[in-house]
Amino acid sequence: MIEIKDLHKKFGKNEVLSGVNLSVDRGKIIAVLGPNGSGKTTLIKSILGMVVPNKGEILLDGKSVLGKWKYRESIDYLPQIANFPHNLTVKELIRMIKDLRKQKNVDDNALIKLFKLEPFLGKKLGNLSGGTKQKVNILLTFMFESPLIILDEPTSGLDPISLIRLKELIYSEKEKGKTILITSHIMSFVEEVSEEIVFLLEGKIYFKGSIAELKDKTGQPDFEHAIASILTQSYA
Repeated sequence: MIEIKDLHKKFGKNEVLSGVNLSVDRGKIIAVLGPNGSGKTTLIKSILGMVVPNKGEILLDGKSVLGKWKYRESIDYLPQIANFPHNLTVKELIRMIKDLRKQKNVDDNALIKLFKLEPFLGKKLGNLSGGTKQKVNILLTFMFESPLIILDEPTSGLDPISLIRLKELIYSEKEKGKTILITSHIMSFVEEVSEEIVFLLEGKIYFKGSIAELKDKTGQPDFEHAIASILTQSYA
């Protein structure tokens, strides 16, 4: 579904992506991991068209997306920080996003019930807690039926029950054949939901494969130690 070829990106003299090649199959849950400054955010934003690479190609379903915008209608994106207009109510924001996207068969009511957002629909976003804002963020992402979902730190601020519901939601979307890219610093969450991981290091892909394969590669007994092993080697 996604094909990235020889992707390069510099910010000034800092080369953030250095020849990234990546293929993501349809219907997979892939975690994109890496330390701060590894290039994972730049990679995600390049797929979204928010960053323009200096060199390389990004293909979505075999078609180049560089310099285009229409393809973004097939992506649902959950940003790490949701900068909502403080003066709007939750209900007004949902209505506004639905009007902007203009997609039919939008099912926001089921998600409102799933995350128990009914008491907050009439409240202004500026008065909500961080966890409630994140639930609204998740609702806005999952209420559409796009084939590609990108989740940037989706667990931020969630209580344990909401986290369970998020995981169930991710699994149900995968069952529909959707492709899901996730970035997260919570290794237990990554280990539970992802089928494959892509680990970026200094702008290049250090590893792509299953968690079991990563443990074999690093010779570590569990996922967290495998990640720690990579980071220890990189900082040595």
